[in-house]
Amino acid sequence: MKYTDTGKKDTRSGFGAGLYEAGKQDSRVVALTADLKGSLKMDKFADEFPERFVQCGIAEANMIGVAAGLAITGKIPFAGSFAEFVTGRVYDQIRQEVCYGETNVKIAASHAGITLGEDGATHQTMEDIALMRALPGMVVINPCDYNQTKAATIAAARYNGPVYLRFGRPSVPNFTPEDQEFEIGKAYVMNEGKDVTIFATGHTVWEALKAADILEGEGICAEVIDIATIKPLDEQAVVESVMKTGAAVVAEEHNMPGGLGELIAGVLAARRPAPMAYVNGGDKFGQTGKPAELMAAYGIDAEHIAEAAKTVIDRK
Repeated sequence: MKYTDTGKKDTRSGFGAGLYEAGKQDSRVVALTADLKGSLKMDKFADEFPERFVQCGIAEANMIGVAAGLAITGKIPFAGSFAEFVTGRVYDQIRQEVCYGETNVKIAASHAGITLGEDGATHQTMEDIALMRALPGMVVINPCDYNQTKAATIAAARYNGPVYLRFGRPSVPNFTPEDQEFEIGKAYVMNEGKDVTIFATGHTVWEALKAADILEGEGICAEVIDIATIKPLDEQAVVESVMKTGAAVVAEEHNMPGGLGELIAGVLAARRPAPMAYVNGGDKFGQTGKPAELMAAYGIDAEHIAEAAKTVIDRK
């Protein structure tokens, strides 16, 4: 593998570092949380800029309303909580006050997916991407490691409009460049190949790279593309890659309905039909367990991605 894990870090800490940097760069940046300052790694921002930090308590709907109000006054608010609580619990407020209202609010969604682990199904969201990408005007970003999450947070602060920024709890490989510039709407080719394209997002990008290594050992050359921005999707990158490889696998820590797999399938059906396979959570809720064990149990790991790639190649 051409990528090196420089040391495992949680992506939520990447958000915290990016929020602090964005706050230094622009005094309009403010942060709000629903009693989860520590969990979202907002401590450094709150300590450095106490007048720009709002502790809303366990009142997520109120937090979104306050964030929208701050945005109307010219601030750049980041409203943060667990992904489950800052999507499903407050969907009406996000729809009406953020998206319909066209306010410049950034939704910071931590502890997303089954890799939240031991907290179990009530706290694990596997349907948040579907909810957020359905909203008109909402940008959806799902970065893959600490460095990319930090860069994506800074980019979100500079972007004028609603953003849903998804990240996680567990320590995962940190392998993208340290001082990268994140471009919203751009897909990143991580590994060039000719036999099959593996589209991945968030925590599954590293798994996709490991799958490419497995496949290389069997004489299969897989292209790996990091879909860091789910909406707007880099459709041209998707189509160009599949025109070259003729087959696709989509891997995501999310359920099938409304996820990246369905999104890419729609693009390819219209522009370049090809055999496809999906590696995701299916149509299930999460459960309690250790993150790596859950990823394996739900079939969202390198081994399952590699097997899926071989099945689509056989259908070419």
